[in-house]
Amino acid sequence: MTMSYNYRHLYYFWVVAKEGSMSKAAIRLEMAIQTISAQVHELEKSLGYLLFKPAGRGITLTESGFAALEIADQIFSLGEKLPEILKSASKSPKYKIHIGVSDGLSKLVTRQLLDPLLKIANVQMIVHEGEFEDLLADLALHRLDIVLADRPAPNSKNLNLYSEELTKSSLTWYSPKQFIEESKKAFPECLNHLPILLPTTHSTVRFLIDQWFTKNGITPNIVGEFEDSALLKTFAESGMGVFPSVEIIQKELKQSYGIEVLGHCKDIYEYFFAIRSEKKIANPLVEAIIKQ
Repeated sequence: MTMSYNYRHLYYFWVVAKEGSMSKAAIRLEMAIQTISAQVHELEKSLGYLLFKPAGRGITLTESGFAALEIADQIFSLGEKLPEILKSASKSPKYKIHIGVSDGLSKLVTRQLLDPLLKIANVQMIVHEGEFEDLLADLALHRLDIVLADRPAPNSKNLNLYSEELTKSSLTWYSPKQFIEESKKAFPECLNHLPILLPTTHSTVRFLIDQWFTKNGITPNIVGEFEDSALLKTFAESGMGVFPSVEIIQKELKQSYGIEVLGHCKDIYEYFFAIRSEKKIANPLVEAIIKQ
């Protein structure tokens, strides 16, 4: 959009309006009254509206002038803050990193994987959660610096992405306290009699859990399936059922949700990956995540 007026002329108008007269504005701006008056008239001409009108021996704003002053106040009030903002920015520059998080990834695990960034000063994380395939597309287009997921990127010449295993963790079953107290069966037989919450099939670990049920002769009473891991844990906290999750967040689950350990699945592991679009790591923040 092309502006038909000059911002310098708008600034002179703003000073005149704030000072209440051409003469006071001339003193503030250290300019001749005639120059300021000419500049304001140029602004009126370009806008097509009179901004001032005579009032006794002085001038006052027209209705159009009041409307213009309201906008000019916003523009130049922000402008006056610019030196302070730039000074602050130069003292503490922010190092930005755009992170994609697969929607199947546990929020508590994500927090652990990003912990190295919290130890670096002046880092700004821009975190996007979404479908795995969508995040990979954004990564390939360099809209993201890194993607965290529970699976590696598929082998594709078109995407040209690189996956790095960050960590793995065995699976543990967790439960609200009342189910642990009520259960009379040993683990894992007790799962035949307890309501169960599971991740949906979009999670890579769901297939392994279903296999584990069959192997251990368990007919699960599934009362809820969730794409969002945090939502699953919230419903578990309310007493809806027991659920599986990785062992590495055992402490956080107890502190945040009051959840207790029901039993362990040492033969099921969930893997966590960092995926990047460059073979050589150029971004030190990406390196901090991968080298943890």
